[in-house]
Amino acid sequence: MTGSTIAIVNAYVVPVSAEPIEGGTVLIEEGRIAAVGPADAITVPDDAQTVDAAGKWVLPGFVEAHGHVGIHEEANGPAGDDTNEMTTPNTAAVRALDAINIDDEGFRDALSGGVTSVVVKPGSGNPIGGQTVAIKSWGGRTIDEQIIREAVSVKSALGENPKRVYGGKNQTPSTRLGIAMIIREAFVEAQNYRAARAEAERDGKAFARDLTKETLARVLDGELYWDQHTHRHDDIATAIRLADEFGYKLVVNHGTEAHKIADVLAERDIPVIFGPMFTSRSKVELRDRAIANLAAIAAAGVRVAITTDHPVVPINFLVHQASLAVKEGLPRQTALEALTVNPASFLGLDDRVGSLTAGLDADVVIWSGDPLDVNARAERVFIGGAEVYRWEDGAGHVVERSERFA
Repeated sequence: MTGSTIAIVNAYVVPVSAEPIEGGTVLIEEGRIAAVGPADAITVPDDAQTVDAAGKWVLPGFVEAHGHVGIHEEANGPAGDDTNEMTTPNTAAVRALDAINIDDEGFRDALSGGVTSVVVKPGSGNPIGGQTVAIKSWGGRTIDEQIIREAVSVKSALGENPKRVYGGKNQTPSTRLGIAMIIREAFVEAQNYRAARAEAERDGKAFARDLTKETLARVLDGELYWDQHTHRHDDIATAIRLADEFGYKLVVNHGTEAHKIADVLAERDIPVIFGPMFTSRSKVELRDRAIANLAAIAAAGVRVAITTDHPVVPINFLVHQASLAVKEGLPRQTALEALTVNPASFLGLDDRVGSLTAGLDADVVIWSGDPLDVNARAERVFIGGAEVYRWEDGAGHVVERSERFA
C-alpha cells in the first residue's frame, strides 16, 4: 500500500533517463521513488518489503500521451461515448475530466500493458474540442484521486474530421480554410477578452467570466499546450502557422505525414505524438500511413511519443507499437523514451512521471524481460508505490477498488 517502503532488488533496472543498471535496486518510500542504483549504492531499510526481481526488467510506467479511455468506453455503445461535443465548432470550455468513467475496462487493459499514466483528450470532431487531463490509470476512489494534472492542454483538430462533421450539417466549417478561420477568430476573441479582463482588474471593475475565452487565454499565456490533431503535411504546416501567429505551445498529434516536413518540426522543436499505428488506411488523410514514418521523424531530431488513440487501438498494445517501430528502424532507446520521458516532458508531467528518478511518483513496472520483446509480460505494476496489478498462475489480477479500500 502507499506509504510503505518497498525495495525492488536484483533487477535489470532501466530508468530510461539514465543508463541501465545490472543487478540494480529501486527503493520506494511513501509512494515516491527514493533511490535508484546499483545494489551496493543503496541502503535498504530493515522494515522494507523486498521484491526479488532477479532475471526481470524494471522500468517506469508507460505514458499514453493521447487516448480516450474512460470517455469512449468499451462495449458500452453510444451510452459510453462522450468523446466529442459536436454541437458547436468551439468547445474549449468542455473538460474530458467531467466524462471519465474510471471503471472502463480500458483502464484494466492499460495495467496489463504497463501503462500507468494517460492523457485523456476530447475527440477530433471540432476545430476546438476541449481540455485534456492527465491521470493515473488506476488507484483512486474517484477520478479526482487519480489526477496528475487537471488541465494539460486543449485539443484541436484540422483536416478531414471537422470538415466531415460540419460539412455534413451544411454549416461552417466545411473546408480547411473555414477550420483555420474558426481557430483564428477564437484566439483573437481570447486576446481581446484577456485585454479587457486585465483592464477591469486594473480599474477594480466587475468582469463577466467566459469559460471558453478563459481556457484559450490560458493557452495564450502558456499554461496549457495546444494538442493539434493533424495528419497531412499541409495541415501540419497550417498548425505551425497558427502557432506562430498566436505564440502558443504546439504539440502535433498523429503526424501521419510529419516525416515530409520533419526538418521544419525539428528546427522549431515541435514534438509529435505519433500513431495509432495498427490501423488501415481508412480515410484519405491516412493514405501515406506507415510505421516506418516514425523512424524518419525521429531521425530528423524531432522529439516523439507513441499513441494508441485508445480505443482505436487497445491501450495495452502501446508497447507493441513501439516494438514494431523498432523493427521499422526506430532506435530502441528512442522507442523507450517515446513511451516514457518524452510524453512526460513535452506535456509538462515530468515532475511526476516518466522515468525511474528519485523524487518522482513510484509508478514502476516489473517485466518478465525486455518489454520490446512481444513475448515479455508486465508481471507486477505499482502506481504511487501501491501494487495494482499482478500476473500469476497464468492470469492477470487487477487490485480492484473493493480490495484496496476495504
